[in-house]
Amino acid sequence: MTTKQPALTQRISLEPNPALIEHARNRAESLQNRIADRITAFAGSMAFVYIHIVWFASWIGFGVEHYPYGLLTMIVSLEAIFLSTFVMISQNRADAKRQVVANLQWQTVQEEDRQNVQLLDLSNQILELTKAVHAYASARSEGK
Repeated sequence: MTTKQPALTQRISLEPNPALIEHARNRAESLQNRIADRITAFAGSMAFVYIHIVWFASWIGFGVEHYPYGLLTMIVSLEAIFLSTFVMISQNRADAKRQVVANLQWQTVQEEDRQNVQLLDLSNQILELTKAVHAYASARSEGK
């Protein structure tokens, strides 16, 4: 009887990184960050795209202004300036998250390095003890 192994995605624990949870909690303490996060989340959604399609079509279709749509162009340009700022804020946030993870990984590497040094020391001690036991056993067997 063969047993099926669970899929890799089921075997891997998807617990969030505690350092990122702490980073998000600290970020959420600032009203400005919460506002920027919400705007960025909305501006990166399909709802944002659909609203703009309806808005542009209505603006042109209802004849709010005539070609070359100077007011619409100015509004869209101002919106683009603000949205590009929010994109940079989002990139800064992502960089901060990457830095948190990198710092945590560096701490882990340093701890693993310390443990490796300890393991090498223990291995060398075991090797020396093994050599001593072997020498002792060889000396006893030759003395018989």
